[in-house]
Amino acid sequence: MVAGTARLYAIIGDPVGHVRTPLVFNAYFAEHGIDAVCVPIHIRPDELETALAGLKAIANLDGFIVTAPHKARVAGIVDRLVGDGDKVGAVNTVRREADGSFTGTMLDGHGFVAGLAKAGWGPQGKSVYIAGAGGAASAIAFALAGAGMARLTIFDRTPAMGQALLARVKAAYPHIETAFGTRDPSGHDLAVNATPLGLEPDDPFSFDVEKADPETLVAEVLMKPETTALLHAAAARGCAIHQGKHMLDGQRDLMMAYFGLAPQATP
Repeated sequence: MVAGTARLYAIIGDPVGHVRTPLVFNAYFAEHGIDAVCVPIHIRPDELETALAGLKAIANLDGFIVTAPHKARVAGIVDRLVGDGDKVGAVNTVRREADGSFTGTMLDGHGFVAGLAKAGWGPQGKSVYIAGAGGAASAIAFALAGAGMARLTIFDRTPAMGQALLARVKAAYPHIETAFGTRDPSGHDLAVNATPLGLEPDDPFSFDVEKADPETLVAEVLMKPETTALLHAAAARGCAIHQGKHMLDGQRDLMMAYFGLAPQATP
């Protein structure tokens, strides 16, 4: 039961039917005896500024998670950015400060790397292909670069976005070899779908999985369906696969620490 004393947390996006965050957060609250609840809130892009003003007006809302397509725009609306939020220019976690202001950060990349580590895969010296150049892709690129990736290829349907992301990564990590690619992910140790493609049954793949090397680990950021069509195709090709849920699971404790609900330090 939710009492009147409960603190509120939310996840905002368009759509939100696929999100796992309320399940993960509410299980954590129950496990640790925290008087709080997390709910999904569907916000369409043309209502984002109005909705964020409304969230700020809810006095018992202590923070929220941001999913596609709002990560970059929310970064420009919150009162301040910290950590990878400033570096990436997008946020996925926002907390309310004591003065009522909103501070945003980006934890997607750290969660993704943590999920890979739990599965026994490390990026040191590896080559990585990422489809996408939005908030999640940017966070993953910077986190993998910081964890020792040697080579990064970005492919995006908007080349200017992909080139801009590569330039930012190269400026921060000059030793990394970078390239703007095609739909062909061959020659890479890790291939990541960091786009929303796959949420709908008739979506095309974000890259040509049939050209992935059998030794390539193919990873998702999408969490529903748990095993996307892309991952099914990769597995049929003989590739190891890595589900999107591991990114959220990998950053759960980081998010709780950021909200002041766990003892760990955040990046």
